[in-house]
Amino acid sequence: MLKLVIGNKNYSSWSMRPWLALRANNIAFDEVFIPLYTDDKADKDRILSFSRGGKVPALIDGDVTIWDSLAIIEYVAEKFPEIRLWPEDRASRAHARSISAEMHSGFMALRNECGMNLHRPVRAIALSDDARANVARIQQIWAECHARYGRQGPFLFGAFSGADAMFAPVVHRFRTYAIPVAPEAQPYVDAMLSLPAFQEWTRDGLAETLVIERLEQV
Repeated sequence: MLKLVIGNKNYSSWSMRPWLALRANNIAFDEVFIPLYTDDKADKDRILSFSRGGKVPALIDGDVTIWDSLAIIEYVAEKFPEIRLWPEDRASRAHARSISAEMHSGFMALRNECGMNLHRPVRAIALSDDARANVARIQQIWAECHARYGRQGPFLFGAFSGADAMFAPVVHRFRTYAIPVAPEAQPYVDAMLSLPAFQEWTRDGLAETLVIERLEQV
């Protein structure tokens, strides 16, 4: 049985990504929750017991440990090739991996200004020029994928893929911070909001009672 170590569903966007990749594809795993952003040394020691990098998520598969969201998705895709977590077509697969890597390493202004917080009342904030540029680029990605692959299904590459897992937390950020979505990108947002695994994560996050005050200031 796979074991996935995650943080708070309300706050941890990086934990959401591999969790969603597994759950949306009905891959069985044990979920291990460790609270993040606390001063409790025991929590930090528990994380270190699973991942020497001191961060979550981490996927444990026997004596194999993977401690990065995108690396976990790649591992799952290789372990379960039948689920086709990446598009089968080589060009489409390269496209999916490219935008996933862009999400993995980019969009820092949006991340910093619009932290993931499912509990936060929905309201807009003033975004910097860099964050607005991030928003525009993300919507460009969504719209281009919908134009190219929309006939194959409602997600970025038709069927749900690793790229959707990577962009899922951004859908939450758009909702939470009332960021307007262009008509050509809206079908993708609607598809993600309707995904049962996405809804399950959201329900679980909203049910959490742990509040981290320094993450509630935005």
